[in-house]
Amino acid sequence: MTSRIHGRRTWRLAAACATAVLLAACGGGDDAPAASNGGSGGSGGQGGDPANPGNPATPVLSALEACNALNGVSLPASSLALPTSGASVTKATLIAADATGNTLGEYCQVRGAIAPVDGSSPSINFAVNLPTQWNGKGIQFGGGGFDGTLIDGTETVRFALPDDPAPLSRGYATWGDDSGHQSTSITDGRFATNDEALTNYGGDTLKKTHDVALALIQQRYGKAPTRAYFLGTSTGGRDALSYIQRWPADYDGVIANEPALNYTGTRLSNVAVGRALYLNGGAGWLNINKTLLVQKAAMDACDTLDGVADKIVSNVEGCRVGAMQVLASLRCVGGADTGDTCLSDAQIATVKTIEQPLQLNYPLANGVTVAGGYNLLEGALVAGPFTTRDLGTRAVPGNPATTADANMYVTGDQWVKFFVTRNATFDALTFDPASPGSWTSRVQAVSALTDATNPDLSAFLGKGGRLIMLHGLADEVISPNSTIAWYKAVIARVGQPAVDQGIRFYTVPGMGHGTGSFLPAWNSLTALENWVEMGVAPGTREVMDTNAGTYGRTRPLCQYPSWPKYKGTGSADAAVNYTCEGASGIVQSCLNLPSVATTWKGGNTNGEELSVRIDPATLKYTVTIDASAQRAAATAWTGQLVSQGGCTYASDENGAQFTLTGGGVLAGGVRPVSGGSFLPMVAFQNVSADYKQVADIYNVNGVQTAVADGAVTVRTGSARLRSSAATWQTCSAGAGGGFIVYDAACTNTTKGYIVWNAARNAFDYFVGGTIAAGDGVLSGSLISGMVNGTPVPVILTRSATAYGMNIYAQQSASGLPAGAADGAYRIVATDGAQVDASLNGTAIVRNGASGTLTYNTPVPGVLGATGGVVASYLYNGGLLIGTATGRFEVGLLH
Repeated sequence: MTSRIHGRRTWRLAAACATAVLLAACGGGDDAPAASNGGSGGSGGQGGDPANPGNPATPVLSALEACNALNGVSLPASSLALPTSGASVTKATLIAADATGNTLGEYCQVRGAIAPVDGSSPSINFAVNLPTQWNGKGIQFGGGGFDGTLIDGTETVRFALPDDPAPLSRGYATWGDDSGHQSTSITDGRFATNDEALTNYGGDTLKKTHDVALALIQQRYGKAPTRAYFLGTSTGGRDALSYIQRWPADYDGVIANEPALNYTGTRLSNVAVGRALYLNGGAGWLNINKTLLVQKAAMDACDTLDGVADKIVSNVEGCRVGAMQVLASLRCVGGADTGDTCLSDAQIATVKTIEQPLQLNYPLANGVTVAGGYNLLEGALVAGPFTTRDLGTRAVPGNPATTADANMYVTGDQWVKFFVTRNATFDALTFDPASPGSWTSRVQAVSALTDATNPDLSAFLGKGGRLIMLHGLADEVISPNSTIAWYKAVIARVGQPAVDQGIRFYTVPGMGHGTGSFLPAWNSLTALENWVEMGVAPGTREVMDTNAGTYGRTRPLCQYPSWPKYKGTGSADAAVNYTCEGASGIVQSCLNLPSVATTWKGGNTNGEELSVRIDPATLKYTVTIDASAQRAAATAWTGQLVSQGGCTYASDENGAQFTLTGGGVLAGGVRPVSGGSFLPMVAFQNVSADYKQVADIYNVNGVQTAVADGAVTVRTGSARLRSSAATWQTCSAGAGGGFIVYDAACTNTTKGYIVWNAARNAFDYFVGGTIAAGDGVLSGSLISGMVNGTPVPVILTRSATAYGMNIYAQQSASGLPAGAADGAYRIVATDGAQVDASLNGTAIVRNGASGTLTYNTPVPGVLGATGGVVASYLYNGGLLIGTATGRFEVGLLH
């Protein structure tokens, strides 16, 4: 009892200290460095608030002290939503950024255990990682196979690009667990003989670990994550889907790769395959040569159905039409086994068992009566160089099955022995998966615990949850056809509009279960972030093959039911030369266009403050000038938008196109006072009247026009908007501009203040003077755009000597992680260009020209582009803000 009371006391004390860290980061002097949530070298001493000298700051814990405060902490059972005997931290260690082998930055490595209710059940071991430079967000990782190994949260995102940093190194708090049992093998099912361990594996462990992780995050940082995501593959994909089906409010976004969602159906199918292979003295077993024979016949028949011979069957459903004919062509004369050049009737029956859905004579959880088959006759590989799995090396299996037996059967055998019969010597070949007799009710009970087949995602989607699913069409372990069946069931339950709004399902030809002739790599986490945080839904993406022999080739990542089809010309290794075939053909309406008439507030590159109102019913728009050096206030005109597909529209603004992105951002162009060109424009649905919401240190990209001679120049530098007063300061490397790490004592500087103007819904922007004296020179406007809580300040300058636009993006000490700006953009530029650009890791393609990106060059937060694209870019709230010689441009994610 004494230790429990001490643990609770430690918990409260550390939580208070963590809150103090946050308060100190928000306080500090006007010219203090950007907040870092503490550091290992912090003094923990007293600070002060210059605006309130009589109010000293609370002592600040260093990162080391805050981490050490977690050691020995305990949580009572009452603090977790599901039954346990409480949780405890066994070790909390600060891992220094320069520690040997550490590439994840400085973080607090927390390890602990959640005690079971049943004393005979294993504990749940958990891992939580708390970065010193926290981005305010969290990620839970799912497991794999039968689990038993601690998922420690330091891994990279599955199927990430080779240079994509791990989420922890991007500032995410991360967590995972071992699913409530411990084993050195992910095909060890012995734990399932314990009811609590089985229930934990079925999904309870996920919620328990989530609750512990959030409590630790609250303690360390003084607040909960602003966003939380779940990432999982295989069993982890099942974990992700199970979680949002059972606890839809906990996560904002989920990535479920090759999910084992029909878990019981998968294991029943494993047993069915084993019976086909091994009953009747192994008459149906296929050795390696016969297996390769089947795979080659399928590939020969179907490889070019997508327009190119590349050892990938993309048109899977087209291939399926002739699959039985291909199989029949392999039959040995008379149906008896005459060698490796043909298949006996028993072996043909085995291939059919692998290929075709397993029909059950009873329902599993959620009414499921089918387990999807494997696409063995449509490009799936169960033997050969592209997979580590096979159909075994012997016709008579062991009991229990071992690695000498078919990979599919090993897991089915373990499942029958420990999940269902709980008899370690039970012969799984005597178990009929289609009609298990007296075991039927037990199978159904296990299904209710372990399957993730509930199609009712209405609660998750209704609160704005977003799901990205990916499954390889050549998966030889988890049937993609089960995932397809569930996806169709979701559509039937919640409706196509809800699915279009919140789910993206991608299928990948040639991709097996982490194996196959095509191994896709892409920035799925960035796609999810853009969707959840900026409202930019991912469409057709591009993935790169990471197989050694074909490394670097690309294909479009097509949404189900479409597939990549070669256009017939150009490199067969470049995604640009493919189309996604077989989709509905219906152009998706713009999900970023409000359903009622809405006004956006912003400005253009001539420094004009303006408002744009769009009526979605008619696509009529009105532009109103609110403040300008060229036109009278209240000047207004109307025009007509015409959809160009997606969220881009043609306008009457001298050819300028309007694009809408998530979070309420509009970009495009408006006609000038005279001439046939247009002025690039950006505007926001949401702006803030609270200067503290936009206070921060920023990088600046901008453009200005000289009043005297009309000369146009681009401007770069840094700026600070202060939280303790509505004042600002800009810095540049030279008198003509240049990026610079912000320094209050910089030589090339300008200072001033801002005052909210409620009549115009913008700040007036004053140069020089003080707020108290009101003696500054009115020199323009500050539009405080807010994009899903992210500030995007836009400065519209209108002075006696120049006018223009500057857009700000945060300059944090840690900079932007590589890949943070990934996505497809629609760009509008001051030279009249309206082009597409895509960013993918360190690669940029702008209007067909390719360049290389270097993140945080020359200062944190700046993306330097070289090669075929030479420019400097900032990224903020879904906007890509660029400066190049003679050109300023704004791009929107679309």
